[in-house]
Amino acid sequence: MNRFLDLADFTREEVTDLLALAQRLQDHPEPQALAGKILGLVFMNPSLRTLASMQAGMQRLGGTSFVITPGQGTWQLETRLGVRMDGGAAEHIREGFPVLASYCDAMGVRAFAEGKDLAADLAEEQFTAMAALINKPLINLESAVNHPCQALADWKTLDDVGVPRGGKFVLHWVTHPRALPLAVPAATLHMAAHRGMEVVVCRPEGYALPEATMAKARAAAAASGGSVTETTDRAAATAGAHVVYAKEWGCTAPYGDAAADLALRQHLNDWQVSEASFAAATTNAHFMHCLPVRRNVAVTDEVLDGPRSIVLREAHNRLVVQMAVLHRLLAR
Repeated sequence: MNRFLDLADFTREEVTDLLALAQRLQDHPEPQALAGKILGLVFMNPSLRTLASMQAGMQRLGGTSFVITPGQGTWQLETRLGVRMDGGAAEHIREGFPVLASYCDAMGVRAFAEGKDLAADLAEEQFTAMAALINKPLINLESAVNHPCQALADWKTLDDVGVPRGGKFVLHWVTHPRALPLAVPAATLHMAAHRGMEVVVCRPEGYALPEATMAKARAAAAASGGSVTETTDRAAATAGAHVVYAKEWGCTAPYGDAAADLALRQHLNDWQVSEASFAAATTNAHFMHCLPVRRNVAVTDEVLDGPRSIVLREAHNRLVVQMAVLHRLLAR
């Protein structure tokens, strides 16, 4: 493995093999496996779990890391091609990224969607341009429409708590003060389909995920024996569910139009996960969310602090699976 950019790049057997490595490293640590190795991390956008878990994972394996947050202690980086650089950015990624790659053994990059052109974001134009400049092993730390590290951690979490491979997985849209990117819902949807689950996308009118995202998930489900459907009926969606995975995302019809999105979502404050949301689910149904989460906006306190919630285990598994990714990329 030389790059970890999309869970779809790996067969189901390759994913389970990577998860087995994660479990082995958890049970039998290898504190010198990556001794002398350096991980370069570039965060074009904010992070808490991804940043901390990547650094901690690298150190637990005996390596070191450096972090670049453009504009905060380093030069602001320009990402566009063919522009006259007379604004705030002092350096272009075409010079900056190759230089950083020369300083390390592997790199991780986070670059959110620009949120203006849906076709460009679905094509991962910005991340692809960045990746082309890096000649070292590369990890996608969240791009426009993907977050493979989160998806891998979610898969391990489902395994940890014994959710059956063919269990019912509900990706449940929840409200938020503003439109959020498609990366996590797209990656989570594909992960559950790839695992072979009965996946239901529950969302209000206007918040359908892009057809390309749905088609990718349906293809993964067909290959694994799962299924993918969508509905606006919350009660029907959660009936018999083993997992309710809450996530916020922006509407894709007026993509990038914040005013239109706000007008649509201001009537959707009741799209929240509460204990009542689990009334029709199985008695041992679990609640998941990638975090950060707006308490009592997207999810109630009683759910987050209750026995159904496995969000902290899910967050911890970010460290566990990323150690496996780092080990597979760099251990020789």
